Amino acid sequence: MYAFDYQRPAALDAAVALLRDAAEPKLLAGGQTLLPTLKQRLAQPGTLVDLSAVPGLDAIEATGDGVKIGAMARHAKVAGSDVVRSVIPALADLAGLIGDPAVRNRGTMGGSVANNDPTADYPAACLALGATILTSAREIAADDFFIGLFETALAEDEVILAISFPKPVRAAYRKFRNPASRYAMAGAFVAQTAGGVRLAITGVGQGGVFRWAEAEAALGASFTPDALDSLSLDPSDVMADLHGSAEYRAHLAKVMAKRAVAAMGA
Repeated sequence: MYAFDYQRPAALDAAVALLRDAAEPKLLAGGQTLLPTLKQRLAQPGTLVDLSAVPGLDAIEATGDGVKIGAMARHAKVAGSDVVRSVIPALADLAGLIGDPAVRNRGTMGGSVANNDPTADYPAACLALGATILTSAREIAADDFFIGLFETALAEDEVILAISFPKPVRAAYRKFRNPASRYAMAGAFVAQTAGGVRLAITGVGQGGVFRWAEAEAALGASFTPDALDSLSLDPSDVMADLHGSAEYRAHLAKVMAKRAVAAMGA
């Protein structure tokens, strides 16, 4: 681990100021990705800005049309929240599938979304539910937020404060977990919304999470698992590694999407 300056501001304004003025700053939320990369010397921030002392960033509250979840809300808190479970049970189910108990009690929703790991779970929920990412500077629609592999629309001095999820008509998430890391080798979040069917795939795309437009159209015409039978993802756009070929992951994505649709009682 390289040497760095550690700051734990007690107010949001102070955190934003550090991002603007400190030497090579990096935000620390739950640290489930950042701390291992620091230990392996894969990251070298000049200043680590810990958000854990900023008040109010872990709140979960029902809104008029959905639920708003603070960026510092731990996965375990989301999974166990009566508010989340009553408004969007699929989102609570997703949080309960992340990692193991140690990860769920340290990792945060905001950290996961900001990191935008291509195999993470929350980005799929954000896209499928049409969420809005609320930051210290603006509001960003999920469709505009996830740009590419580990890349988002966040500015360097921007902090995620919360994520607002509109309530769907119904939704479900299914994923095939890597048995070691429990990250998604393929995950599908399907939501029936007032604006139509939205389906987001994680763990598969070479550019990270994405909406499967062809599958959305098929489900819009006939919301049954069989509607996806004739569809397939192009393996040339799918990740491949020692855990699975591109063809295997493309197949898994369709299987998970069909399971999610079936789980919704189609």
